[in-house]
Amino acid sequence: MLNYIWAFMILIGVVYGAITGKMAEVTNAALDSAGDAVSLCITMIGVMALWVGLMEIAQKSGLIAKLTRGIQPFIRFLFPRIPEGHPAREYIATNMIANLLGLGWACTPAGLKAMEELAKLEAERGTPGYVPESGNVKCGWDVADGGAGATGGSDRGSAADALGAAARRKGKWERVASREMCTFLILNISSLQLIPVNMIAYRSQYGSVNPAGIIGPAIVATFVSTAVAVVYCKGKDRRRRV
Repeated sequence: MLNYIWAFMILIGVVYGAITGKMAEVTNAALDSAGDAVSLCITMIGVMALWVGLMEIAQKSGLIAKLTRGIQPFIRFLFPRIPEGHPAREYIATNMIANLLGLGWACTPAGLKAMEELAKLEAERGTPGYVPESGNVKCGWDVADGGAGATGGSDRGSAADALGAAARRKGKWERVASREMCTFLILNISSLQLIPVNMIAYRSQYGSVNPAGIIGPAIVATFVSTAVAVVYCKGKDRRRRV
């Protein structure tokens, strides 16, 4: 959808430039923007290298492990249905810590692994769309029309096999998002940040007098958005139980 939106905006700009006789300005703006994009990418690579390196140091020093243990009560509150010791808990904690520090690049791998583990958890529960075919775990969004998708090695027995057979008789695998997946996604969108690294880098790149001046407003804004996300998720969870 975004591709169509960007294509439409570019087309409108070119057509408007042609109609008003400003094609030279449109061409110059395109070339200048291309140069700015390259310069911004170089800046962001440096910022990313710095913060990912700090994240690696924090991980090897044990700081990440301590922070992970520290936010486990919060994770238990948000995801009560995830069993203690499940790998998804660790990946969710790592993702939250990276988001908290404004390291969007570092949180993505942990977020993807968390989703994989949550999909496996749904397969173990026998949820349609995640149930295994021939005893192998499949992710619901990777399988359609009975085709093969991502597999794991968990054999859930006759109940899961029966659900899998029922899904295949329908001619397709249902695509569903579990309660935990929805909660995790909403928290990522709200994304409480103490240090908005990306915005600081952007402001610095474009000549801001005080690039770090965004920290205070960003903390307030993301705190409010995260609080609303938590209230919303717990409210929906309570309604579903009722």
